Amino acid sequence: MAGSLVDGDASHHDLVLKTFRLLIADLCQQFGGGHPGHVTHFYEDWGKANFSRGAIGMAAIGVALWRYIMRYAPHSPDYFNRDRFVLSNGHACLFQYTFLHLVGYKDMTFEQLKSYHSSREDALCPGHPEIEHEGIEVTTGPLGQGVANAVGLAMATKNLASTYNRPGYDVVSNHTWCMVGDACLQEGVALEAISLAGHWRLNNLTIMYDNNQVTCDGSVDLTNTEDINAKMRACGWDVIAVEDGCHDIEGLVKALSQAREAKDRPTFINVRTVIGLGSKVAGQAAAHGAAFGSPEVADMKRNDGFNPEESFVIGDAVREFFADLPARGEALVQGWQDLVQKYAAEYPELGAEFQQRMRGELPADWKDLIPSTFPVTPTASRASSGLVFNPIAQSINSFMVGTADLSPSVNMIWKGKVDFQHPELRTTCGINGNYSGRYIHYGVREHAMCAISNGLAAFAPNTFVPVTSSFFMFYLYAAPAVRMGALQHLQVIHAATHDSIGMGEDGPTHQPVELAALYRAMPNLLYIRPGDSEETAGAWIAALEAKKTSTIISTSRHPLPQLKQTRRDGVLRGAYVLQECESPATVTLIGVGAELSFALEVARHLQEEKGITARVVSFPCQRLFEQQSIEYQRSVLQRHPRIPAVVIEPYAPNGWERYADAGISVRRFGQSLPGKAAYQYFGFEVRGMSEKVAGYLRRIEKGEALRGEFVDL
Repeated sequence: MAGSLVDGDASHHDLVLKTFRLLIADLCQQFGGGHPGHVTHFYEDWGKANFSRGAIGMAAIGVALWRYIMRYAPHSPDYFNRDRFVLSNGHACLFQYTFLHLVGYKDMTFEQLKSYHSSREDALCPGHPEIEHEGIEVTTGPLGQGVANAVGLAMATKNLASTYNRPGYDVVSNHTWCMVGDACLQEGVALEAISLAGHWRLNNLTIMYDNNQVTCDGSVDLTNTEDINAKMRACGWDVIAVEDGCHDIEGLVKALSQAREAKDRPTFINVRTVIGLGSKVAGQAAAHGAAFGSPEVADMKRNDGFNPEESFVIGDAVREFFADLPARGEALVQGWQDLVQKYAAEYPELGAEFQQRMRGELPADWKDLIPSTFPVTPTASRASSGLVFNPIAQSINSFMVGTADLSPSVNMIWKGKVDFQHPELRTTCGINGNYSGRYIHYGVREHAMCAISNGLAAFAPNTFVPVTSSFFMFYLYAAPAVRMGALQHLQVIHAATHDSIGMGEDGPTHQPVELAALYRAMPNLLYIRPGDSEETAGAWIAALEAKKTSTIISTSRHPLPQLKQTRRDGVLRGAYVLQECESPATVTLIGVGAELSFALEVARHLQEEKGITARVVSFPCQRLFEQQSIEYQRSVLQRHPRIPAVVIEPYAPNGWERYADAGISVRRFGQSLPGKAAYQYFGFEVRGMSEKVAGYLRRIEKGEALRGEFVDL
């Protein structure tokens, strides 16, 4: 059917492609292109040329996809069962923006399209696609992230379809299309995700490779001489080659149609294109950096039979070529809505749950699944995390929980869990599953784990709440993806264990003394260090209530005392008074996470041995504390009556100067010792810490230490 449609339209293809390419040239030229001799303009021109040359070479792929193959609704951009498109090579953003305009997305007006690289603050055409805008599924900036996001989107479809579809009712049946360039296929995160997609046999995923064999530094063979098709086949993908990707729309439609009908593998379409097609540097590395310049744009127009004096021309014939797509999309929406209505009537319980998932809602009683009491014996907070969350994950289908090959360590397995796997896979270890499974084995792929989870979260707002798990130190491997999740306001929860020097013998490579400073600084991310089981309950509640924010819950390997004073509601405010004094206090001790009990022990020792009265504050999350009123912050810290605050945490102290006057911290990498010995080695034992606090107070009295000058004790 697709072929006959192409045959009927073939006479228009040449005009459509020329119009698209010249429109890209005009969009790049309008804001000061063509001044490579000036340093500032050189970088501007590099960006504009880079974006445009790729989009020009990809034009035919876009026509095949948006006009003939992809199922979507421009006037209902949030249509739940739409196909998802990801532009992993996001620097070619004009490719996507221009097609969004041509096919009828209402927000992408012609004036908005022409705002590309303008100074308009309300522009919908940023330098890389951003999730907030109609028709954009994920924010793609760092190369390779989009590939992993697309794998997550395809997984979401598989899981929903396996969970909710019934015979005659394919309420979830969409396909994920991912556009990549040469550079995406060199990034490790993309290769990690590609390996997993082949292993899971995600036949609802297609990668379209814009193979122009050019990167910024030169031709691709400067750094890569591998057989990419053989590599993809080895990873479990079907491979289709399209030799003339610049013009052969019919060949592209056939390849894309074949990919949609794939039975048991994802598809990789290797599309040979020419970067900068029609320009003087077509097919050369210079096409990445050379500016167009007005004379060259004019020549391109003359060569294509256009008036060189006219710009931004989209003729009536081209408009008409795309004109029926909004109506086609609305027919898809109406047909799907009718299907869901009949489905809900025949399967009322499933239908109600499915529609609740579409709305991004958890059951109203989800908090009742969290234990109200916990064992009083010392418990590692990683174990507490399992006690809190596993009953929720077991009962609510919204959660997809994964680990980077650390199931025995992260305590995220619930009774009766099913693994996300291809149903025909039979492993040597006997751990099998199906697509309805919600426990994901990512293997030793921390970066892909978090980037794929972003794709799961982006499928539809809060339909999935992905949870990742690994050692905290390994979230440094995953940091780019954690950042992208926070940037996109995606609710992804990262369960990070082994979070202190107390994790012990694995030594400085595994002891994350500096990593908390990164994540505490990261916008729209909650980094929470709970001090015992009750605080761990508060951490999970905070994470699950943060619908547009990512969270890291940072827990210990070693057992922690269970404290009678801790409160889950206190965690929700970021910090709270754990122990107040009846008489005026001399100092406030700030305890954090696995070291919270240290603050209580030091306070008791100071009182008993030195007559120093100390109040104690638990401070599990700086970001949540920032969100409280200034009155609440003052009441907790009590710095305004000139009570100095000392924080106890064996991390780099960066950031604590905002809340404390001094810190007992760590300024070097860790040490390979048993956990208790490591704490002693770095001076985190009660008597020594008490001496440091008492000595600091004496220095304040003598004027040797000044308030506002953070002192590392």
